[in-house]
Amino acid sequence: MADSLLERTRRTMPKWMGLFYEQPLELVSGRGCIVRDSNGREYLDFFAGILTTIAGHGVPEIVTAVKEQADRLLHTSTLYLSESMVALAEEIAVLSGIPGARVFFTPSGSEANDAALLLATSYRRSNQILAIRNSYHGRSFSATAITGNRSWSPTSLSGLAVTFVHGGYRLRSPFKELGDREYTAACVQDLRDLIDIATAGDVACLIAEPIQGVGGFAVPPDGFFGAMKPVLDERGILFISDEVQTGWGRTGEHFWGYQAHGLVPDLLTFAKGVANGMPLAGVVARREIMDCLQASSISTFGGNPLAVAAGRATIKVIRERGLQQNALERGRELRALFDPLADRLPHVAEVRGKGLMIGVEIVAPGGLEPDAARAGAVLEECRERGVLVGKGGLYGNVLRIAPPLSITSEEIARGGAAIVAALEQS
Repeated sequence: MADSLLERTRRTMPKWMGLFYEQPLELVSGRGCIVRDSNGREYLDFFAGILTTIAGHGVPEIVTAVKEQADRLLHTSTLYLSESMVALAEEIAVLSGIPGARVFFTPSGSEANDAALLLATSYRRSNQILAIRNSYHGRSFSATAITGNRSWSPTSLSGLAVTFVHGGYRLRSPFKELGDREYTAACVQDLRDLIDIATAGDVACLIAEPIQGVGGFAVPPDGFFGAMKPVLDERGILFISDEVQTGWGRTGEHFWGYQAHGLVPDLLTFAKGVANGMPLAGVVARREIMDCLQASSISTFGGNPLAVAAGRATIKVIRERGLQQNALERGRELRALFDPLADRLPHVAEVRGKGLMIGVEIVAPGGLEPDAARAGAVLEECRERGVLVGKGGLYGNVLRIAPPLSITSEEIARGGAAIVAALEQS
């Protein structure tokens, strides 16, 4: 059956739609942090559907909310009033921390970032964008234009003029030997220089992930983007915080990734964990920015009643069960297992991340040459040991470890030991 499904997939789906594993697996059910494949084998899910099933699989409150909404109404659109959509928007507006915030819902993070770019470029009357090296913002036409990662940038054709500045990926940075304060200062000076050298001056925005997701969970020093904000403010440049992967408490320390940097963004995008797997995303912006468009617009599926029901239930679960605090505590337990590996294993260059968002960069022993093949072998070995993890990074050589925020200490110990063993064996 699995071979047949794989053949059908390859025959029907685009070849650029990647699949994990030499023998791809089909997941058919899940509960908490456990998933089951079509052969009946169970795994600890340490990737959460690319950081999406944030509260775990089969959470009763979320499942019930979706079922109850499905019994009433599956779909309307933004052309009609929706109390549940407005209630969710009101909650997110307050949680965002953005003064006078307004919210627009979309079905995916790519479309949320696309909407944020539309707003920023329209508000500033400029097509010039600052983005971060090693970034990823989605698969839409505009999102790939601002993605600073060759593996995820299929075309250079866009209507945007993009300049890439230094960010949080320090391991391969020319400033990597500097301390946090000096590193930040060097990157801020680089930002000033690039605005003066590589742009026409009237830049629309800087868009940044507080912690880079697909880029391998690269983490800048705390306060990094806060140090950049005065440079942007001097020139009227907007700051967009892409919270698609860092939002909803995953970093443990904060509800939003931007809160580690001592600033408030002008716009914020969200997706993934907000509805625990249902297609819900959106952009939050100051009122004058959100209202700047001079033409009508709607979203057929943004704020869909089913997704909104899941979103409201998910946020409630995250907050009432203390999942942000659990992410902080369980993340510390994982780091206690992983951090010594950078000194003990010659092919582990770095362990980094915050909360339940941890990257392990794999290299050829004796240097920093990326070893994507070894990272792939570790991915396979983790699966053999019953744990599903992700893989990313600029060179495809970083393990991405991001389980649901509801994971237990016992599951952390069991899954973490399996990952350590896979790294030791590969």
